Amino acid sequence: MCSVLGAVALLSTGLTTGAVAADVQSKQWYLSAMKAEEMWKVSTGEGVKVAVIDTGVNPDTPSLRGQVLADEVPESLAHKATEDDNGHGTTMAELIAGTGAGGGLKGLAPGAKIVPYHIAMEYSSKSEQKKAPDLSDAIRAAADSDVKIINMSFGGDYPRSGSEEAIKYAHSKGKLLFAGTGNDAETRNFIGYPAAFPYVVGVAASDESGKVAKFSEHGNYVDFAAPGMNMPKYCDATLRSYCDGDGGTSGATALTSAAAALIWSAHPDWTANQVLASLIDTAGRHWAKDDPSIYLGYGLIRPRRVLDKPDFDPGPADVDPLARENEKGVLDESGKPVSASGAPSAKPSEGSADDQSSVSASAEDASDSNNTTLWVVLGGAAAVLALGGGAFAVLRSRRSS
Repeated sequence: MCSVLGAVALLSTGLTTGAVAADVQSKQWYLSAMKAEEMWKVSTGEGVKVAVIDTGVNPDTPSLRGQVLADEVPESLAHKATEDDNGHGTTMAELIAGTGAGGGLKGLAPGAKIVPYHIAMEYSSKSEQKKAPDLSDAIRAAADSDVKIINMSFGGDYPRSGSEEAIKYAHSKGKLLFAGTGNDAETRNFIGYPAAFPYVVGVAASDESGKVAKFSEHGNYVDFAAPGMNMPKYCDATLRSYCDGDGGTSGATALTSAAAALIWSAHPDWTANQVLASLIDTAGRHWAKDDPSIYLGYGLIRPRRVLDKPDFDPGPADVDPLARENEKGVLDESGKPVSASGAPSAKPSEGSADDQSSVSASAEDASDSNNTTLWVVLGGAAAVLALGGGAFAVLRSRRSS
């Protein structure tokens, strides 16, 4: 997908040609499903800064006015930080912290702020790839700032030079890093970087019913799943209109970063380990926490389960909740380590109903058990959400231990 020295690919699938109507917010099914209005009574993400490393972020869309802290980007890395020649980075920023003003996208954490970084992508010209900041430099700059969360809604089958070291540095500085796992599961299921690196939380995409999207990459580097289907996004670089999107792990990553921002804002004294541990503990799943899925990881993010409990115990501040995964690195289907070579993992087998590729939809979400689903529609009686896409049927869906 990209060369070792070249650019990385965006993790959103293709857009339809028709523009979404003015009521774009009605297309944001995941906000009501995740009970965003209830969460916003407790936390909006205020006081938390999220670095969006992407195609740049346009700060002048109605939904992002006042939300983008461009002056906090080091001058040496400011190249096109507030220009977006694709619309992807701006969409991610709105999914995280958009205010919804002017009928634009509402972010899951509208009180958070965005610090934008522009890097070269797969489609970038050779001259742009030379001018654009290196991914490693962007990560290190964010690590040296008071940004708490680093969002990377992109990936490729080869890691960019210096990125692993930069990620380790950011982790040592107490940052939470999220990246999409990739969108090519139906063709080759490549191992996506930076999501596959230790200390990066890999996010898969799920549909409205809680099933993994068919395009979403799988492997033992998948840590969570979040909504990633049927999400509106900007049509192109003009940022004049939104389009219906097929989906992607890009949007799922942005929502997971926003979920972390909501929790960190409510608990500013928590460490990155504790924020991450709370997301793991409350994730929606029907399998044991110590037996994560290669499709949905520890399950579907449910930040409301943390925010509902002011006295939530996040565990020790200095214990990495993903220490086991970070120590082992990426494993193949037989449990053997995989080098950063882009070697594909095995495709899912057909046939078993006893899998970890979905969390069954439920008509209720009243229990504290993690066996219930993440999503329930707000308003009136709770209802099961409509199926928005299929799921993988797998013979062996658990990770190698």
